[in-house]
Amino acid sequence: MAKVEQVLSLEPQHELKFRGPFTDVVTTNLKLGNPTDRNVCFKVKTTAPRRYCVRPNSGIIDAGAAINVSVSLPSPWVKPPSLLTCKTDSGPHGFPAPTLPQ
Repeated sequence: MAKVEQVLSLEPQHELKFRGPFTDVVTTNLKLGNPTDRNVCFKVKTTAPRRYCVRPNSGIIDAGAAINVSVSLPSPWVKPPSLLTCKTDSGPHGFPAPTLPQ
């Protein structure tokens, strides 16, 4: 299988850091940038969907634009039901999105 070209720019590039205190939900941001001249669809996945909540977990990034994605880590002592229902898989995926005529 051919290697897929990286479409999106990520900030931070390699890892997200969650800063405590961990007595409540802790949130950090991932910036997804689209350096291309076309709209790009994205979907963020996690290998631990019951542990992390990603919002928005999918969408479209306009050409040359960027968005912030919030990644939340619930406290090990408090498990809000809204965070336990977040469904995602692993890693950000990007692919060109066709433009629809208006």
